[in-house]
Amino acid sequence: MEENDETLQAVMGLIMNGGNAKGSAFEAIKAAKKGDFTEADAKLKESDKFLAEAHNSQTGMLTKEASGEHVPVSLLMVHGQDHIMNAITFRDLAGEIVDLYKKLAEK
Repeated sequence: MEENDETLQAVMGLIMNGGNAKGSAFEAIKAAKKGDFTEADAKLKESDKFLAEAHNSQTGMLTKEASGEHVPVSLLMVHGQDHIMNAITFRDLAGEIVDLYKKLAEK
C-alpha cells in the first residue's frame, strides 16, 4: 500500500515538527541549567510552535477520516505518531524541569 503525497506530507510534518519540538525543549533545559531563563522560556515557546505545526498536520488526517475519507495507516504514519507523542511528553517534562531550575535559582 503506497501513501499518497498529501498523506506522506502530513506524516513528514509529524516527524519533522515533532523532532524540532523535542530539540527545542531539550535546549530549554540546557539554558535553564546555565541559569539563562529568558532563553529557556523562548525555547519552550519555540517547542510549542513546532507542536502546533505538528498538530495541524495531524488534524488534517483526522478531519479526512471523520468526513468518511479513510486514511490508510502505515508503519511510517505510526512512526510519525510516535514522534509527536514523545515530543509532547518531552515538552511537558522540559517545562517542569525549567520551573525546578528557576526555583533552585531563587534560593
